[in-house]
Amino acid sequence: MSIREISLLLNIPQSTVSGIVTKLKELGTTATQPPSGRQRKMTERGQHMLKRTVHRSRQLSAKSVAKDLQSSCGL
Repeated sequence: MSIREISLLLNIPQSTVSGIVTKLKELGTTATQPPSGRQRKMTERGQHMLKRTVHRSRQLSAKSVAKDLQSSCGL
């Protein structure tokens, strides 16, 4: 079937059908792919622990905070 026929049959825009067909041809799947770009390194749990550690004792050095965070995250 053509893109136009599929669009009319499913009652969705031709651009949507075209995008899906292109994605299927290029990637072999229509599943959602992970986002591109730099991924976050620290998890939400790690961020919470870092904030708690710094808030609890503001006199700690950056080195000791890093060491504490690494040991609590199992790194």
